[in-house]
Amino acid sequence: MIKLLMTYSSSEGLEKLLSHPEFKVDVHPKPSPEKFAEIITPYDGLLIRSEVKVTKEIMDAAKNLKLVVRAGTGVDNIDKAYATQKGIVVMNVPGGNTISACEQAITLLLSLARNTPQAHASVKSGKWEKEKFIGSELQGKTLGLIGMGRIGKEVAVRMKAFDGL
Repeated sequence: MIKLLMTYSSSEGLEKLLSHPEFKVDVHPKPSPEKFAEIITPYDGLLIRSEVKVTKEIMDAAKNLKLVVRAGTGVDNIDKAYATQKGIVVMNVPGGNTISACEQAITLLLSLARNTPQAHASVKSGKWEKEKFIGSELQGKTLGLIGMGRIGKEVAVRMKAFDGL
């Protein structure tokens, strides 16, 4: 039996792992560093996101740790040099959140073009000033993207639907 510790509560995309008979997955969302060092001892692997830090102290407390998987891009919250020294494999899932980040970028762009944050604040304060928050259409505008990595490319593809961008 392989014991995994997951430090976040979303199980999206993990159905096969969670139901696999050779894996036992325990969930402890966002443990404090003290709690993390206390519970890590018996686990063979970690599934983490960006909030949890896997430090030298955590790895020293982890007697069986062989693998740390970061659900998302980047591994800057893991002491990679120390993990390598201890023979612990560090992995990530590049592109795992590309579409989410792309959609968030487009959501923010649309919110700003339509003055949504300002209109929301106005309505919450009991006013109805719709003429003040008309906003502007994106059709015919030029979109400037800095970087055409995974997220930038996905934004470009989706923004083509706005005719003229």
